[in-house]
Amino acid sequence: MAKVVILGAGISGHTAARYLEKWLGKSHEITVVSPNAFWNWIPSNVWVGVGQMQEEDVCFDLGEIYRKTRVEFRQAKALSIHPEGAEGQPSPFVRVETTKPGQEGAVEDIAYDYLINATGPKLNFGATPGLGPEHGHTVSVCTAQHAVEANHKLQAVIEALRQGEERTIVVGTGHGTCTCQGAAFEYIYNVDHILRESGVRNRARMVWISNEYELGDFGMGGISIRRGGYTTSGKVFSESLMVERGIEWIVRAAVNKVEPGLLHYESLDGSQHELAFDFAMLIPPFSGVGLKAFDRAGEDITAKVFAPNGFMKVDADYGAKPFEQWSARDWPKTYQSPVYPRMFAIGIAFAPPHLISKPMQSPNGTAINPAPPRTGMPSATMAKAVAKSIRDMIEGAPAPTHEASMAAMGAACVASTGNHWFRGSAVTMTVYPVVPDYDRFPDYGRDPDLTFGEIGLAGHWMKALLHHTFIYQSKMLPGWSLLPD
Repeated sequence: MAKVVILGAGISGHTAARYLEKWLGKSHEITVVSPNAFWNWIPSNVWVGVGQMQEEDVCFDLGEIYRKTRVEFRQAKALSIHPEGAEGQPSPFVRVETTKPGQEGAVEDIAYDYLINATGPKLNFGATPGLGPEHGHTVSVCTAQHAVEANHKLQAVIEALRQGEERTIVVGTGHGTCTCQGAAFEYIYNVDHILRESGVRNRARMVWISNEYELGDFGMGGISIRRGGYTTSGKVFSESLMVERGIEWIVRAAVNKVEPGLLHYESLDGSQHELAFDFAMLIPPFSGVGLKAFDRAGEDITAKVFAPNGFMKVDADYGAKPFEQWSARDWPKTYQSPVYPRMFAIGIAFAPPHLISKPMQSPNGTAINPAPPRTGMPSATMAKAVAKSIRDMIEGAPAPTHEASMAAMGAACVASTGNHWFRGSAVTMTVYPVVPDYDRFPDYGRDPDLTFGEIGLAGHWMKALLHHTFIYQSKMLPGWSLLPD
């Protein structure tokens, strides 16, 4: 009997759990450990954040779903990994701390034969003083609860605009090394849409602020998209969307402090600036969740297993080299730990070998460049590949049998720019591969026939359809495995 433990139940962790439950026989055990009792379809949080969906529309009870399967669910936070076991405990295990109400603080060791780290990121609001909804002066849509609060404050802004007042709304990234510009991108356009629907857009100044070198970088080094029979840059595409909607933009910016109603930021040229605001939704930087690792003797081997940013090292080339020498082949394929072959890391939990966008820093030494995105479709793709590999290794395969390199996979993104069945729109974009490969595609790093973007009402219908499709699939309702991931 094999025991598979999955740390985290977001898109990647829950995808791996679903498929392992489907593929493994009853003689094997699957345990999912997550500090949260509710699963959140994060891409739809932007709609919660503008009042067009409720929290219950994007969340459901994980335990209720898993109780109908052979997956054992533990509501707990992972503290440490012991891949060599310990004295008196010969099997590898993870140490967890219960977060279930009424049982908080209880510590338990869970043995495993195979471990998948799918913990996702720590939302590192603390990296920028004054950032975030809990201890700062900005809002967020990174969780459903954050999005509910964001909408509450946005509605207060709308009411003030209705009373004839003027307001400044700022959306973007809250640190020089943030990723996930896509969530902020969707949110600013949905706020613009809501203001127009409310008849108050003319009294609102809207500003996009980002650590991207150019609009449309998205942490992917920019893209060249096929549209209307010609190829254009993501910069031109993104700028046109903002010009059409009267949105200002500031790029090459690192927000370094937030005070009530005032952003402080540094530009790539080293100059310091301030931007007054009435409402700000800024995405935080991500870091690892703080997992530790120990060997059999109890010695700390965290630096051996994890990169300095807290994400787990996998089968990637982490060697330091100039940007010009970075390659698509540096990226991991199997997501297997190089030192403990029965451990894997997927989704945001794995450590990228390097940036995709060119690293930049100001004359003051401040890094101002987006981190690589690895959410959504790529997370699900690598989760499914790792689940297949573990299935095969349990059945006797000596090594991982499936690969899912981000340098060899495509991704489709449907980014909402306004939620309405008749007046809504969304940007529909495909990218192949996610990590550019200039050896295969010397002109743009990506296949121009498979990298394109459009915007329109049909995109909104697709976005809405995908929301309901993925909620249905994630609830493991009849026929879920027939649906695309």
